[in-house]
Amino acid sequence: MLKDPSSKYQPFPLIHIPNRQWPSRHLTHAPIWCSVDLRDGNQALAVPMNVSQKLEMFDALVKCGFKEIEVGFPSASNTEFSFNRRLIEEKRIPDDVTIQCLVQAREDLIEKTVESLMGAKQVVIHMYNSTSPAQRKYVFGKTKEEIITVAVKGAQMIKDRLHRLTAGGTKVTLQYSPESFSATEVEFAKEISEAVMDVWQPTPEHKMILNLPDTVEVAMPNVYADQIEWICTNIKNRESLIISLHTHNDRGTGTAATELGLLAGADRVEGTLFGNGERTGNLDIVQVAMNLYMHGIAPGLDFSDMSGLIHMYERTTGMEVPQRHPYSGELVFTAFSGSHQDAIKKGLTGYEEHKSIWDVPYLTIDPNDIGREYREVIRVNSQSGKGGVAYLLESEFGIELPKDMQREFGPLANDIVDKLGREVTAAELKGMFWQEYIERETPFALHHFHADGVDGVFTCRCSLVINGKERGITGTGNGPIAAFAHALIQEGGAPPFEVATYREQSLSSGTEASALAFIQIKTAAGKTIWGAGVDTNIELASIKAILSAVNRAS
Repeated sequence: MLKDPSSKYQPFPLIHIPNRQWPSRHLTHAPIWCSVDLRDGNQALAVPMNVSQKLEMFDALVKCGFKEIEVGFPSASNTEFSFNRRLIEEKRIPDDVTIQCLVQAREDLIEKTVESLMGAKQVVIHMYNSTSPAQRKYVFGKTKEEIITVAVKGAQMIKDRLHRLTAGGTKVTLQYSPESFSATEVEFAKEISEAVMDVWQPTPEHKMILNLPDTVEVAMPNVYADQIEWICTNIKNRESLIISLHTHNDRGTGTAATELGLLAGADRVEGTLFGNGERTGNLDIVQVAMNLYMHGIAPGLDFSDMSGLIHMYERTTGMEVPQRHPYSGELVFTAFSGSHQDAIKKGLTGYEEHKSIWDVPYLTIDPNDIGREYREVIRVNSQSGKGGVAYLLESEFGIELPKDMQREFGPLANDIVDKLGREVTAAELKGMFWQEYIERETPFALHHFHADGVDGVFTCRCSLVINGKERGITGTGNGPIAAFAHALIQEGGAPPFEVATYREQSLSSGTEASALAFIQIKTAAGKTIWGAGVDTNIELASIKAILSAVNRAS
């Protein structure tokens, strides 16, 4: 890299707007959405989709609720042309869905595009030509006037052929894109767009779409917003136009540019699922729609089955959705940080109790709204804390660890996971808990236990296996647990302790229900240690929990 990049690169000039309005506005409704997956997204693939794959994606886009879909570049190849014809001839296009086709301002390409659309009910013919200074100078070698002539002739060639479509009942909307708008002088973008409007003669009743693409991001998104507001404010017959955005992601700000462009006055957004597109991709239309959704604005698109949509996308395009991709990535509802896990657990509990406005820390939306489940929210690795460990045990197996026990078991589990060097599953975590607490049978293991009481005094008689040898012990107390503790200390040889905390819960229901008991003991040295026991008999579960704690203290 250059030490002084200013010797080679320069910033894009700012747009002069003395009284810009967009910074003080806020979004209140969804724009018109247009998917360009089947054209812009498809042409960016190393191996373009075949007709069957495009049909599968088209059906998925319709299911999501897209009412405008750019289906291809029919003049570019037989595959593109054939796809259009199949959609139309097999009546695959719902009556409320408009298909859009891209075409350059060239007569032979326009002719083939019109042929591909014959018999459709609603279509958008999307014509473009490039307008930036670099394109004018290096690619076309044309003056501004000559570039305008290209656009005007193309618009006239389309207009001259419209009767062939409208005669068959096709409703046609015309769209013009000054390609490379983002790098074009706004005054020239206005001039060439108005020249096309003069040919097409849009009205408030039959509007024309003026698409203003951020073809290559050359400035911060606020500059793009200024460009959009400048056009919306200065172009003639604004009421006869649908201002459309088509942003790319060269600077990584495609979503921001789109949202600011909507604030600046745009009506419509073109983009792709999960941002597929050339170079760094197109706008991820899912992101913008879900950003609206998380603010309580109905996006008009349905992503309830996000996982199914991802599988379709990856199957048809060969692309993969990154794990951290907003809303759709595999890990976006996963917290590895212990403090995050604890906050999420508490937030989810609060929401379940009150069912009010969603306000769960670290989760911008409820994962259930897009077909995800709460059990996916937290996973455990070496960075997890007690909150994540406790959440998984509770959500997967119904094991509700007492707070103090969470503080004890969390670090123990993390040490094991750290040695494994990987994420662990809920089943593995349960196995760690069982090994640490339930399966502790050294030096004391229970063979037999019986207790009965008279006038509040309980006597227990039990048989233990102590260091491999069976021994009978007896003790008394004000309850079965106290009696067993007395017997274990006085006759079993266990170090002195007292029961500090006791809790029990049911793990399942029915006649074979298991009881899980948690007992915390306090040793003579003041150390507190937890134990746990499981049995269909709650009394036996408690006795096993005492042995678990004593064994862990040994």
